[in-house]
Parts: sequence; C-alpha cells; structure tokens
Amino acid sequence: MPNDSGRAAARDTLAYVAPFAVFILFLAWRQALPLDPAIEYPLRAAAVAAAILVFSRAAVRLAPVRPFASALMGIAVFLVWIGPDLLFPGYRSHWLFQNGITGSAATSLPEDLRRSCAFLSARVAGSVVLVPVIEELFWRGWLMRYLISPDFVRVALGAFAPLSFWGTAVLFAAEHGPYWDVGLLAGIGYNWWMLRTGSLADCILAHAVTNGCLAAYVLHSGRWEYWL
Repeated sequence: MPNDSGRAAARDTLAYVAPFAVFILFLAWRQALPLDPAIEYPLRAAAVAAAILVFSRAAVRLAPVRPFASALMGIAVFLVWIGPDLLFPGYRSHWLFQNGITGSAATSLPEDLRRSCAFLSARVAGSVVLVPVIEELFWRGWLMRYLISPDFVRVALGAFAPLSFWGTAVLFAAEHGPYWDVGLLAGIGYNWWMLRTGSLADCILAHAVTNGCLAAYVLHSGRWEYWL
C-alpha cells in the first residue's frame, strides 16, 4: 500500500499532468480512429475540462501578479508566431517545417465547420480558456520543475536550471509540429516569463492572450492552417 507521502506525490503530479495527458490521448485517438471534428472536439474539450475540475483545481491560480505585462507578453508571442509567414511568403512550405516527422501545416477542419458559429465559438473558447491552463500546468508548472527535481513541489515556480529551461522549450517546440520554430521561440518566451514572474497565472494569461489573438487572426484572415 502506498504511504501518505506517496499518495500526496501522486496527487500533486496528477494535478499538473492529468489534463494535458487527456488532451494528448484524444489527439492520439484522432490519429488512430478519426472522428468527425464536430463530435471529437466537444468530447475532447469536455474531457479536458473534467480533468481540470477533478484533478487540478488546487493547482490553478487565476490571479496574475502582472496582468498588463502578461497580456503584452502574449501579444508579443502572437506576433512571433505569425511573423515568419507574413514576412516570407512560402516560408512554411520548406522541408524543414513540412516533412514526415513534423507533419504539414494544413487544417483538419472541414469547410462546413469553418462556417459553423457554434463550432467556432467552442473552438475559440477551448483555445483561449482550456489550452492555456493545461499547457501551462504541464510545461511551466510541472516539467520545468520536475527536470530540476522529481520532488517538483519543493521547487519554486520560476526556478532556473539550464536543462529545465531549454529542455522544456525544445519539447514545447516539438509539440507544435510544422510550427516548431516559432513554437521554440514561444516556449523560450513563456519560460522566461515564468522566471520573471514566478507565477503560473501570469503564464496562463499570456498564453490565453496569444491564443486569443491567433484565433481572431485565423477567423479574420482565413488562415486556417494555424488551427491544425
């Protein structure tokens, strides 16, 4: 039988990892057994929201200490994200970004869902509300600290170690497939902001602003490839 400290460690890990794990499992399911996005996306959002409520309520902090600066940080990351494609048309078609490992910069959304107000509202809400929470819990809240010490709860948010900082940034980049280059810069930016603020809430806010700006840009420009 696990002792009290073992149960506490498992509970702490689940708080930071479980919602992201549910998210990744749904992405793997989508690859192995494709579903209509109109069904798959609401199911994924509901499962992730449930994981946050069940496991992560105590870990999520929604009171940023530097809200204005965090919002500016989010805007800066958004500009970094779209900048290369605006400055260098055709940039993303290079084999470094679209290949058998990274995949292709093409949306999986069918035409009818691109015209569905209900679906697009849910998609924007998921990217602005859910994704920043699960990703910041996992990347900045858990992995950055776990790479310093497996007893990660004893490591302060925003603690620095080279492997922790750069390892998290590289893995964050890998998660973003054909956008790995800007994903790396975004990961460095968010990691740096965690070091500056020591606040998970500020990183969640910055990430939410980035995703909100990107959602507005996708809907306005029709650049659906940003929503893989």
